[in-house]
Amino acid sequence: MHFLQGLFTLPEEMKEEAASLERLRAAFRSLPVLETSRLLLRPPSMGDADDLYAFARDAENCRYVLWDAHASVRDSRDTLHSLIRRNRRGGPGSFAIELKGEARMIGTIGFQWIDAHKGTGEVGYSIARRLWNKGLATEALRALLPFAFDTLGLHRVEARHDVLNPASGRVMERAGFRLEGVQRGSVFIKGRAADMAYYALLREEWQAATSNKESSST
Repeated sequence: MHFLQGLFTLPEEMKEEAASLERLRAAFRSLPVLETSRLLLRPPSMGDADDLYAFARDAENCRYVLWDAHASVRDSRDTLHSLIRRNRRGGPGSFAIELKGEARMIGTIGFQWIDAHKGTGEVGYSIARRLWNKGLATEALRALLPFAFDTLGLHRVEARHDVLNPASGRVMERAGFRLEGVQRGSVFIKGRAADMAYYALLREEWQAATSNKESSST
């Protein structure tokens, strides 16, 4: 009997990993609303379809990413349905980015993947082209970091961009990410083998930067 009980007892390491995975799933099933001075990061809804289509139909908006421009609002509805379903299933999921002054969805930000065992994940984001160069992507990325490190308990957050889109790299750098290298021809984007720049931010780096910022403001 004791032998059989041992067979059905998970090692402590596996118990911790299972608990970590369940914490991740619970967080995405009940996404919080994250607020900045200009933005709300909130769960996406089907009511965002027209707003999503307004910027996702712009080919320039998706020039350096894997997804294609939306041909109709139906494409936007399908995308939202997929995002909502992924969140409900426990992610890794995404937030809608809402501009407070307009009360409209102007982008998305979230996780492409998460490795619960290693405590790592990759973030991605998109902002309507009409609002580029206003610091909104950086503001959204900074707002996501407490969720990534404190709520999800990640140790390392990664991000990447096509080297032909250096503006995205500046967003990452302003949010505290460090360039770790370039992988040549590593991702096919719109039929082209793109060189990708890889960035990362560690929990201790983010904590130190946050602590320094709080100290300087007191």
